[in-house]
Amino acid sequence: MEMLETVISTLNNALWSYILIILLIGMGLYFTFRTKFVQFRMVKEMFKLLGEGATADKKGVSSFQAFCISTASRVGTGNLAGVAIAITTGGPGAVFWMWLIALIGSASAFVETTLAQIYKVKDGDAFRGGPAYYMEKALNARWMGITFAVLISLTFGLAFNSVQANTITSALHESFGISKWVMALILAVVTAVIIFGGIKTIAKVSEVIVPIMAGAYVLVALVVIIMNIKELPSIFALIFESAFGISEVAGGALGAAMMNGIKRGLFSNEAGMGSAPNAGATADVSHPVKQGLIQSLGVFVDTLVICSSTAFIILFSGLYTSKESDGIVLTQNALGTSLGSWAGIFLAIIVLLFAFSSILGNYYYGESNIGFINENKIWLHIYRGAVVGMVVFGSLASLQFVWNLADLLMGLMAIINLIAIALLGKIAFAALADYQKQKKSGKDPVFHVNNIKGLKNVECWGDQADQAVKNEDR
Repeated sequence: MEMLETVISTLNNALWSYILIILLIGMGLYFTFRTKFVQFRMVKEMFKLLGEGATADKKGVSSFQAFCISTASRVGTGNLAGVAIAITTGGPGAVFWMWLIALIGSASAFVETTLAQIYKVKDGDAFRGGPAYYMEKALNARWMGITFAVLISLTFGLAFNSVQANTITSALHESFGISKWVMALILAVVTAVIIFGGIKTIAKVSEVIVPIMAGAYVLVALVVIIMNIKELPSIFALIFESAFGISEVAGGALGAAMMNGIKRGLFSNEAGMGSAPNAGATADVSHPVKQGLIQSLGVFVDTLVICSSTAFIILFSGLYTSKESDGIVLTQNALGTSLGSWAGIFLAIIVLLFAFSSILGNYYYGESNIGFINENKIWLHIYRGAVVGMVVFGSLASLQFVWNLADLLMGLMAIINLIAIALLGKIAFAALADYQKQKKSGKDPVFHVNNIKGLKNVECWGDQADQAVKNEDR
């Protein structure tokens, strides 16, 4: 077992310190230039579409609900603990590199989600899709899709969910003395009720939890910033000086800041990894680019808003120079420094919401891919039972090995997805050009399979899709 752990640790170091950083940054830059900086040019459009999606009344999943599902998975305890660890190990400069990778990676998020929308399939009154689907339909490589589907189901549906459950039970046990066994049973029951309700139930729950948890945390961070507003310029100066300062270069700290900030950003926002497109594909929109833009905005929300909130809380406290190795404890102590002892209780509740919302989002990624592997509902029920079982297991067990294994599987999953979107990027670029052409002519863009020359194996964008849009307009 010890040898296996050593092998996994070595592979993880190679994947996350070198291979994935090069691939994700390289592809992010490529997509940024090929889309003519879509993540910056169309920010106003992103917010407009998100607002429309929040008020849409559809039988399926709205674009806002799809955004909430993907945000639920992205925004987890890593936004609280991971950022803290990045700052303590890489210094304040890690925050700058975390921001930079989000700005670059949002272009990859746009491409992969636009592709997931184009190649989505009907699932009753809703849709499902993701990398496995565009690998099969666009690349004619079902073997590739199966490999991806297995990896994401094991990684997110089972491994990561056991880790999130462990975080919840540990935090509530430490803050309120709640028995881990009691919490494990409560989590198992609530999770089962929601996931056996299907994607619509998950969407409705996420639509409530995500805005509340994110809004509450950002609001508290704003209070901390306002309380320390005079120090804000010096904090920004500290971040930029640490990211580029001469002393950092001389001391070797520049490399640590870059590495930790980039890894934190990549790991947190998941841009290009192939996870969020599974949620993006569920949205009922008139054009694939609409959801591509909304998911691109999701990267900004995760890193520039949520992760930055944690960063400012820690930097204002000055505790980033401490030797505290537990990220959650450091964030809790930093918040307590500014707001008092009640901050520990608040953070415990936030951890509960962040981690539980991640369980729901992670579960759905697996559900979508189980359906790709085999549409027999028996396999879906087996998967749901396994998820509930892993929630109980994770609540009670020590999970360092599971966490390391999940990191390895996610790294392999990301490589497969990056190869696919590199080969299929031109389809997303063509869809963006079609969207912009319709916008310039004053239309609300509507997509049809014939809008892109030579597009094949597309299920949801033919005559039936046109008729659905006409009916909606009436």
